Amino acid sequence: MQFRTTRRGLFGGSAAVLASWKLGSAATTPAAHSEALKLGVASYSFRKFSRAEMIKGLQTLGIKYVNVKDVHLPMAASKAEIAQAKKEFDDAGIQVVGIGNVSLRGKTAGEDSIHSAFEYAKALGSPVMVMAPAHDNLDKIEKAVKEYDIKAAIHNHGPEDKDWFPTPESVMKAVKGMDQRMGLCIDIGHTVRTGADVVEAVREALKAGRLHDMHTKDLKDLSNKDSQVSVGDGVIPIVAIFKELEKGHYKGYLNHEYEVQADNPIPGMQKSFSYMRGVLDGLKG
Repeated sequence: MQFRTTRRGLFGGSAAVLASWKLGSAATTPAAHSEALKLGVASYSFRKFSRAEMIKGLQTLGIKYVNVKDVHLPMAASKAEIAQAKKEFDDAGIQVVGIGNVSLRGKTAGEDSIHSAFEYAKALGSPVMVMAPAHDNLDKIEKAVKEYDIKAAIHNHGPEDKDWFPTPESVMKAVKGMDQRMGLCIDIGHTVRTGADVVEAVREALKAGRLHDMHTKDLKDLSNKDSQVSVGDGVIPIVAIFKELEKGHYKGYLNHEYEVQADNPIPGMQKSFSYMRGVLDGLKG
């Protein structure tokens, strides 16, 4: 298990954090709302916590869908270790709906590495792999997608990723003409920072049938990735995005990626989910 220093935290500092999560669990039990859009969590949000702690966090939030980052299960894990992790998720009533973000560039861009990544996803029962590939290995990835029937969701990473996939449009251009399972994960925070119209990006990806995953977050400043706040406290057009997703009959998941307050993400995430559930209530009404 990576981040071994957090294991000591189980008996120290993070014990207090876990206790506070338990205290908040009753208040965060989700009320009935529209299930047209499904809310999940990108486990990277709990990157400073063990897998067991992350699962407890999901239960506190009332979330049953997770996109697993390798910090909670190394990509090099054995079949037995993957099976144990899957059992832990199953026992907790949590469904693995994706893995990643998985880097498939440089040393990990070869066919063997791609095959190993898809074997990992298959063993976890994941229908989607969120990834950061190189342009010149998309044909190898498409081959694996066809072999494993696991969707490839290329993650756009904003202006810093200009040589690769900064925007949803850059992904759409790269996969045009390829298998429909070759698609994208729209990170709405990274998208708005490029100046792109995120609602239009969602619309076009849905129209093309290539929107396989979503990362939700919010920003106070659309040009500053360090201005992340709880969803609803920023200026990203969350309601318009959700309306477009429902209108386009989006079948994937909205996985919340909370990249701030890493030592205790639950309070901020609670605010995010309260807001997003409120938006879903509005859509239902």
